Amino acid sequence: MAIMRRRKGGGGKRSENPEHQSDENKEKKGKESEENSKSGSANLNVNLNLNLHSGSVAKKSRKKWSCVDGCCWFIGCICSMWWFLLFLYNAMPPSFPQYVTEAITGPLPDPPGVKLAKDGLKAKHPVVFVPGIVTGGLELWEGHACAEGLFRKRLWGGTFGEVYKRPLCWVEHMSLDNETGLDPPGIKIRPVSGLVAADYFAPGYFVWAVLIANLARIGYEDKNMYMAAYDWRLSFQNTEVRDQTLSRIKSNIELMVATSGGKKVVVVPHSMGVLYFLHFMKWVEAPKPMGGGGGPNWCAEHIKAVMNIGGPFLGVPKAVSGLFSAEAKDIAIARAIAPGVLDRDVFGFQTLQHVMRMTRTWDSTMSMIPKGGDTIWGGLDWSPEEGHACSSKKNSNDQIAGYNRTEDLANSGGVKYGRIISFGKDVADLRSSDIGSVDFRGAFKGNNLANITCRDVWTEYHDMGIGGIKAVADYKVYTAGSILDLLHFVAPKMMKRGGAHFSYGIADDLSDKKLPNAPDMEIFSMYGVGIPTERAYVYKFSPAAECFIPFQIDTSVDGADDNHCLQGGVYSVDGDETVPVLSAGFMSAKGWRGKTRFNPSGIRTFLREYNHAPPTTLLEGRGTQSGAHVDIMGNFALIEDIIRVAAGATGEEIGGDKVHSDIFKWSERIKLRL
Repeated sequence: MAIMRRRKGGGGKRSENPEHQSDENKEKKGKESEENSKSGSANLNVNLNLNLHSGSVAKKSRKKWSCVDGCCWFIGCICSMWWFLLFLYNAMPPSFPQYVTEAITGPLPDPPGVKLAKDGLKAKHPVVFVPGIVTGGLELWEGHACAEGLFRKRLWGGTFGEVYKRPLCWVEHMSLDNETGLDPPGIKIRPVSGLVAADYFAPGYFVWAVLIANLARIGYEDKNMYMAAYDWRLSFQNTEVRDQTLSRIKSNIELMVATSGGKKVVVVPHSMGVLYFLHFMKWVEAPKPMGGGGGPNWCAEHIKAVMNIGGPFLGVPKAVSGLFSAEAKDIAIARAIAPGVLDRDVFGFQTLQHVMRMTRTWDSTMSMIPKGGDTIWGGLDWSPEEGHACSSKKNSNDQIAGYNRTEDLANSGGVKYGRIISFGKDVADLRSSDIGSVDFRGAFKGNNLANITCRDVWTEYHDMGIGGIKAVADYKVYTAGSILDLLHFVAPKMMKRGGAHFSYGIADDLSDKKLPNAPDMEIFSMYGVGIPTERAYVYKFSPAAECFIPFQIDTSVDGADDNHCLQGGVYSVDGDETVPVLSAGFMSAKGWRGKTRFNPSGIRTFLREYNHAPPTTLLEGRGTQSGAHVDIMGNFALIEDIIRVAAGATGEEIGGDKVHSDIFKWSERIKLRL
């Protein structure tokens, strides 16, 4: 009870005057709630202010997003996606892509090497590969301070990492001396040696790798395959002067013949390598010191066959646009999509100006200038390909109809392919008598003060002045005959060097195309057809282009419809996307066919055309039936032809001529004394 009382008493003491206590509690709660509400509202205001402030900051930061940020973000996304896909590709089993492809398209055919090995073919004749322009790797042996740490690293081929890291240094080292055409002081760049020199141009982009792998299937190896790598920037004779490359090729071929029991070599040149090996065959039989001293029968004793792939025997119009304005169809399209990016000083680097200045020091590019003048390529009012129809429709044989036959001139829209450069579409279409040309040859070359603002990007156009540049445009139209005068006018240093090494007058002097005295040797012209290939251009003139190249392909100009030969300022004909059929096929179709003054011993020639068929799925990569200039190196039919000849077959035994184009008809239109 006492405990109860005490509790009650205690409780009673605490509960004394309960009404007053409840009032006090209510008052306290009211004050607390009021304070809480005040603090809550204060916090809310602070939060709102912070949110408003952060929102304004975000808006301000969004306003600062620039074009450079967008470009960097886009490039970062592309690179991240590329590396992710590359990781997945390397992580998956090697057979997975083939499994997926076969699940979609059905079983894949055996590669030619596997197929022919099953048929019992064995390695017989040694094989020599001659790479073309740009596909061979080049590495640094000596350089300036900006190239520190790059000793024997590839500056051309591979990943091209140095182009992005130090572009101006890269351009400086890849350029040759503008006076001599050889190494600039303090710089030595040399070709990569061995089969790896040109098996892949870049990671995943094969050139010779597929052909090498298929030859290995029938027993070929390093001892009976040889990559005749050379510095493709130099003139052909300068590769001997500086590196003794021609002598090395001669020695290696002699060694391969000796160690194979006297079996002659099969030579497989590609692209500009075709022209390089033609020069070699002349050089090797010429007396020393200018030649190799092999004697008049050297080729007959050492070479079984020359299997030329995509050979630009008569040059390519694309070389003209490259030397004239540092562009071709693809570059012109890029210019149209992103105007100014390639011309102006964006990010401190005037791309096309640097490219022009660099490539005009490469004497090899002059070997690709169209040869034969108007006799071969046509004049103002005619061309061998006139009547060619540029339709994208396919016929029943699954060939591109517009690129494997000739129709009447009315259907072709009267394209005048002989006009390689026209300033304006109206000039390209006019009758020759209506063209008011003003001769540029005697035009005064003024002084241009653009060098004050053009930094180090100085091309020969800046030496011409506005008057000289305007005279080029006023001439209005250029054929193969006047193209040489044009290049002498706009690039005098380059053409002066080239004049000592190359011949362009095929109609009068075909000494560089004359075959050796080797009646048992065979010559193959192997190339793709069925792809629109650059043949002529419509240009525009930009008189206000101080620091920029003043001439551009006019990409706004198109033909009357989608099937017209004029698209984006470029007239197209049949070819392999780089070399027109006329250049790749004429010599084997007519110039060398039978005994002619260009083929005095009657070497047998064969035309092997490969109609282009693009890959059916992305998993096929670049395809096994491609006729494109480089992708044809993976064409199964072409590889099979090469393997059969290397294993001992003749041109007749592999089927003789195989023609899809109108090369024989076009060749007959060329009136050339044989």
